[in-house]
Amino acid sequence: MVTLFDKTQNASAAGNGGPQDSYSGYREPDTKVPPKARPVLDAVSVNGVAIAESDILAEAQNHPADNPGAALAAAARALVVRQLLLQRARELDLLAAPQADGDGRLETAEDAAIRLVIEREVSAPSASEEECRRFYDNNREKFRSAPIFEASHILLPADPADEGARASRRIEAERLAAVIAGHPGEFATMARTHSACPSAASGGNLGQLTRGSTVTAFERALQRMKEGEITRAPVETRFGFHIIRLDRRVDGEQLPFDLVCRRIAGWLEASAWSKAVSQFIAVLATDATITGIDVTGADGPLRQ
Repeated sequence: MVTLFDKTQNASAAGNGGPQDSYSGYREPDTKVPPKARPVLDAVSVNGVAIAESDILAEAQNHPADNPGAALAAAARALVVRQLLLQRARELDLLAAPQADGDGRLETAEDAAIRLVIEREVSAPSASEEECRRFYDNNREKFRSAPIFEASHILLPADPADEGARASRRIEAERLAAVIAGHPGEFATMARTHSACPSAASGGNLGQLTRGSTVTAFERALQRMKEGEITRAPVETRFGFHIIRLDRRVDGEQLPFDLVCRRIAGWLEASAWSKAVSQFIAVLATDATITGIDVTGADGPLRQ
């Protein structure tokens, strides 16, 4: 028979100053309400208008950063700037009809007000032909047609995460490159036999390649090669190891100023307009009472 409660032991304990009953160790649970969590940021406001922490948290997803704190700070600054512009629009009693963008999406009433206040308050000068010419002369490398390459390759794939397999495949690629160096006329045959690229079916031919058509390491190798040349050492990329043959090369040419003048003017005017908007917002921020965030500091949006 199992003893569930021994009165003798309890009585003895009581006589020796022990607990009076089996519940003597019971303690009332702590039912106090835990303290409220501290806010993520200090209270942020613009001229007395508070910006809710929930709005900052939602906005943070639009500001990728190295850490959550930086994203939240960037989001808070963006919302402060937005509030400055909205308050200026109300001060001017501006009413703007929402417009649709290129995809047919209608802007909000607040977005329309911000657009209108910037259109009314910000102006930027047009770029003169002299300014465009100066920019062209100082940045001639920007105004060249892209070179065109016709190339073939043999790809020996290797997983970047598997160091052992990648080292083995490197040795295999080096041996194959040495064989091809001695028998360049067999390149297409070797491509059909050894390459893991779909281009193997056409002897490794990749057709015409321009800037951005391939990964950086492959493109750099092409730029160093002469027509008819085959790489003696495999070119390593994240896909594996490539043995490349440059079949034809058409170097880029300098584009005449008349052909790019309007494009340059657009760049210069967009840059001037962006600076003018930043200066306008800086004036609004200077005249405003802003708490919780610095929008004019070294890493604020008005200094970028």
